[in-house]
Amino acid sequence: MSKRVVSGIQPTGNLHLGNYLGAIRNWVRMQDEVARDGGECFFFLADLHAITVYNDPKALAANVRSMAAALIATGVDPAKSTLFNQAAVSAHAELAWILNCTARIGWLNRMTQFKEKSGKDREGASIGLFAYPVLQAADVLIYRATHVPVGEDQKQHLELARDIATKFNTDFDTELFVLPEPMIPPSAARIMSLRDGSAKMSKSDPSDMSRINLTDDADSITAKIRKARTDPEPIPGDPAGLAERPEARNLVGIYAALADETPAQVLARFEGQGFGAFKPALAELLVETLKPIATRLAELEQDPAELDRILAAGAAKARAAAEPVVAGAYAALGLNRETR
Repeated sequence: MSKRVVSGIQPTGNLHLGNYLGAIRNWVRMQDEVARDGGECFFFLADLHAITVYNDPKALAANVRSMAAALIATGVDPAKSTLFNQAAVSAHAELAWILNCTARIGWLNRMTQFKEKSGKDREGASIGLFAYPVLQAADVLIYRATHVPVGEDQKQHLELARDIATKFNTDFDTELFVLPEPMIPPSAARIMSLRDGSAKMSKSDPSDMSRINLTDDADSITAKIRKARTDPEPIPGDPAGLAERPEARNLVGIYAALADETPAQVLARFEGQGFGAFKPALAELLVETLKPIATRLAELEQDPAELDRILAAGAAKARAAAEPVVAGAYAALGLNRETR
């Protein structure tokens, strides 16, 4: 069968540089490669995943539109990829319940992200937070995805999806579910905080100076890079020289990702210079890269009706693709969905 790629992102507010270089830019590249080979990409806003913790309803609705605008502004093309919000395709929730009856508590107890997200208040966490890896499994199995782009922190969840699919297929003597393969993009960049090179760039960091937002203007970007934490040592000529310098390594990595170069190539250009010379060059490259994205994003956010139209069209395509799989799951279980 032709390649079918499925991936989602939670609508938690404006995207930042880490989201863009770590995932979204690779979505854009994937959609072109997959379309050229006759395959399909399904990209969705994971609003059902968002409600595993409390969200203000009005804010969540606004964030869905805002995230859709950001994805389109960064290059996700609704003419090439199916872009939609998860809640608009009820089959996601429907299949998740069926797969909850196939998954095993022991499997979910091994999921490390639940332990991290629930912290010390495990008993106070929602059942949705505990079971969200099963919804993730439904997200990809419902479209018979052949490939799922994953980072290191999501490999375990894809393995769970494969385990659930295998058990369902075996239990009910069917070949309904395809076992998706991990797709680890070679150009995915791990972008760290501008204030702490050991922590990932994050929307949840209380300091806005820790991240570059895709909506930041040129002055904000320049100020944030100028104030980014570094060290007094000059830039080395070899990546090994950055091993114990996390902040320096992060800024070099950002430049390399933006310029589509290796860190070694960047170091060869700036070897021996201090960050007083490097930071203005990095800020200039960031402004040049992000300005057209911010401009397009502002235009899209002025037309919420068009964003709703794009998401509705994507959801209709997604529902058509999902329906046969949900029907097949009901049939395999001996359940009758027909009205009598």
